[in-house]
Amino acid sequence: MIEASELAELEATVLPALERHHLRLLAHGLRTFQSVAGRRQGPLPPIDALAVWATSQPQLAGDPGFAATFLDQLAGLGEQLESIAVRWGREPLALELADLIRWAEQQAQERLDLSSLRADSAAPPPG
Repeated sequence: MIEASELAELEATVLPALERHHLRLLAHGLRTFQSVAGRRQGPLPPIDALAVWATSQPQLAGDPGFAATFLDQLAGLGEQLESIAVRWGREPLALELADLIRWAEQQAQERLDLSSLRADSAAPPPG
């Protein structure tokens, strides 16, 4: 799971609250995948391994509907982590918190750049 120092690192970013929340979800997902796989390198564990892991979790074992929804959410996080890993030329489980932060900051900057381009194009011509 995420350590207190890692949470502090996430909170220290200048990202808006919603983006920091998304970053925390990605970080928790990454640590969960690493824990299930028992390693911090290579591809994400297969869905079968995640399902076995989920049934061994007391919080999930008693509620199959929630466990299924949780696994669906993990699958979505896995797709995002794989995309981020491709962007940085790494294997998904080898991603580090700094990679996720850098990705989130670049995403935010790209949105700001697009927003300013739209604002510039909507402005009336000078004169």
